[in-house]
Amino acid sequence: MRIKIYFILFIATLGYLAQAISQDKSPPESSSAIKNQDKACVIETTIDGAIGPATLDLFGRAQDRARDKRCGSMLLLINTPGGNLQTTRLIVEKILNSPNPILCLIYPAGAHAGSAGAIIMQACHVAGAIEATNIGAATPVSGMGEKIPDDLRKKLLNDTTAWVKGLAKLRGRNEKFAQDIVEEAKAVSAKEALRLEAVDFVGTSKEEFLKFAEGRSVRLSEDREAIVSVGKVILFKQDLRYRVMDLLMNPQVAYLMFMGSIGLLYFELTHPGMIAPGVIGGVGFIISLISMHMLDVTWGAVLLILVGISLLVAEAFVAGFGMLGIGGIVSFFIGSLFLFDPEQSGFVLPLSTIIPTSLLIGLIMLGIAYLAFSSRKRRTRSGFDDIVGHAGRVSEVNPGDGTSGFIEIEGEIWRITSKTPIKVGDQVKVQKHEGLTLYVTLNKE
Repeated sequence: MRIKIYFILFIATLGYLAQAISQDKSPPESSSAIKNQDKACVIETTIDGAIGPATLDLFGRAQDRARDKRCGSMLLLINTPGGNLQTTRLIVEKILNSPNPILCLIYPAGAHAGSAGAIIMQACHVAGAIEATNIGAATPVSGMGEKIPDDLRKKLLNDTTAWVKGLAKLRGRNEKFAQDIVEEAKAVSAKEALRLEAVDFVGTSKEEFLKFAEGRSVRLSEDREAIVSVGKVILFKQDLRYRVMDLLMNPQVAYLMFMGSIGLLYFELTHPGMIAPGVIGGVGFIISLISMHMLDVTWGAVLLILVGISLLVAEAFVAGFGMLGIGGIVSFFIGSLFLFDPEQSGFVLPLSTIIPTSLLIGLIMLGIAYLAFSSRKRRTRSGFDDIVGHAGRVSEVNPGDGTSGFIEIEGEIWRITSKTPIKVGDQVKVQKHEGLTLYVTLNKE
């Protein structure tokens, strides 16, 4: 009964995911269309909310899309309070090594590029802001808001200041402003940032910004410059992969998940057989390691898939009441979602493949688990004593004495002897055994 309930919940979850995918799905383009795409296009994507591994993954995939479509530039819309400093460094590194110009715009009106967002703005080849936005306040703080020891804070400030000033100098922007947003948490409006030469443009729309950026000469590397080309805007949306990663890999959520997973694993070790704490803790521990950059996304995905398959196999042998199976399916699905890094492989595993595969494997494993669970209900025989008291049918009688022969009992043939005459077809009941011979009497029931 419990397995059936878990199976229904599993189907309902897949139905919800399929609905979410149908809302996000964009029509695929043929390879010939990609090859014939002109450079007069720009890939647009958005950074909003806290910056973390999900943001880095989204940005990398957008760059991959721009490369596939041979677009001349990328438009990055920014509206963020900040986020993980290590992730910010990785995003900045991608911008500095980008083969095409990255155009960054604080958007929409009322948005802000705070902390990590302000640092990313300094790295962009062309930086702009919509009116009624602001930028700054990039002083490093701890993820949980606690006070940083003075020596560590000084070291962190000096390192971040030198880094951001270097970015501003590279792009020909105001180095003093770059220093102040880190050391003094300075924040200014868009118009003030333009006056201070912290951004290159302030306007009222994306179209104005793209028109301003088009034709500008920017430096891609020390010995290479490029002219910004802008054409058709192609939207790279925040898909299901991003939303799942953003939810699970938010820095604060990751920390709480890490600590909670350790607690659940400890509970499982001290209370063996609880199953659920161990499954949830194990999967959560791997995801939290990926979130904190302690485990590469691709290798973390491989580990999640292996854990998922192991849990599904274990469901057939351990009385987990469905928890091992459900945990295995979830782990397999998330691992498949994170498996391919387009920046390294140039390939993204489509959700249209992930969900049917997860469903098929889940159905097979749950079916095997159900059969294994049902077989445990069958009575097993451990010896002759289990036959005593059972009834059988006489299949053969020795003609010499009429009291011995053979019976068929529970699909097996046994030698018998009786104190009274018997004949073929009689129903007899086993009273006892000696060696391989059963002593029977006529069954009068």
